[in-house]
Amino acid sequence: MGWVLMSERELHRVEVLAQIDDGRIDVQSGAHLLGLTRRQIFRLLKRYRADGAAAIRHRARGRAPNNRISVAKRDYALSLIRESYADFGPTLAAERLRDDHGLTVSRETLRKWMVEDGLWLSRKQRRSFHQPRLRRECFGELIQIDGSEHRWFEERGDPCTLLVFIDDATSTLMELRFVTSESTFSYFEALESYLVQHGRPVAFYSDKHSVFRVPKPSDHMTGMTQFGRTLAELQIEILCANSSQAKGRVERANRTLQDRLVKELRLAGISDIAAANAFLPGFVDRYNAKFAKPAARPDNLHRPLNVAPDRLAEIFCLRDKRHVSKDLTLKYDHKRIRLEVNELTRDLVGKYADTYEFPDGHIQVRHKGIILPCTIFDPHQQRVTHAAITENKHLGAVLAHIKKQQDQAVAAPEVRPESARTGYRKTGRRNDGWNSKLARRAKARAAGQASEN
Repeated sequence: MGWVLMSERELHRVEVLAQIDDGRIDVQSGAHLLGLTRRQIFRLLKRYRADGAAAIRHRARGRAPNNRISVAKRDYALSLIRESYADFGPTLAAERLRDDHGLTVSRETLRKWMVEDGLWLSRKQRRSFHQPRLRRECFGELIQIDGSEHRWFEERGDPCTLLVFIDDATSTLMELRFVTSESTFSYFEALESYLVQHGRPVAFYSDKHSVFRVPKPSDHMTGMTQFGRTLAELQIEILCANSSQAKGRVERANRTLQDRLVKELRLAGISDIAAANAFLPGFVDRYNAKFAKPAARPDNLHRPLNVAPDRLAEIFCLRDKRHVSKDLTLKYDHKRIRLEVNELTRDLVGKYADTYEFPDGHIQVRHKGIILPCTIFDPHQQRVTHAAITENKHLGAVLAHIKKQQDQAVAAPEVRPESARTGYRKTGRRNDGWNSKLARRAKARAAGQASEN
């Protein structure tokens, strides 16, 4: 005889029945211990004496339930999920099977089927783990950068963004700068200050913000942002993290700064960006003295900048190419730029010219490195449209600009009704029907009858 699977409840019944059969306890006591009637005790005792302890095992064990769903229905449901709902969860898949195919299956049953066939993973199985990594060995080998939007001045000023540059090997704050929002020009300004002070690092490590990475590259794009083009010219590599945990060094620094820096700004009575940027150098020195760590190797991998100041201005700008139309004009940033007619511009019709936009708003048009004389045909800036709000991190600055425009807008003219043109004025009296046509006819009829009498 092989192994017999029994539950604890069944084993307890076997133990009590054995004591009754040996005469150690009577039937009434056994019924009280098992919570059964005397009649049920005699029935179980008869089965125990005839077939032994295995007879007490539940007879339905190992048998298919009477309400079991047929295998054909299960296979049909799973085939529909593989064909049309492969990436659906059990809840949504059960709804679609019921509404679109008339196949009713409970959510949990469908979940069990999908797990058995490998079509669905539980939340525990989908859980991802972020393993810690070692620091880089040398100072300047990897610099983590990020922008932290926060109410840095609490209720004393508007929210703004703090750009943070931190060394991965030593956790040293390399550059801090308050800006209105994360934009290409704000990162250009912080990067220029970093390079002048420390030199060129080996690589920068950032998130997938659109300043650093093109979210949806196409065949007509190089796939490189303006910031990436700048780093490529400076021979600095940029790496984009797939998760916030990957750049945990700068994320933890942001959390510390949102606690310590906010309180120090409050104690210093600072409530604007300009004063806060002037306060930051002293704070950085105190922070690094407390939290910076020594590198595993003493080498400094920063390289000299070796770029002339005038050349640096051409690097930290926005570059693009624009098509020159038949009337020697090109469009850039909702503006129409008109080129002067000369020997250099006559042959540019149908070709592309290079546009340079500098941080002060100045725009240059060049062809093969030669600056072309041009003027802005429509210098007035257009109103900000919904299309201008492209990123959530720029939303605060754009909405502030829209509010400023709306405050400066001319009030709308008053709309007057047609009655105002004819000079009509309300008298305040209400016509209760005393002067209606029927009332006048009734009044005339009564007067005629009175004259006849």
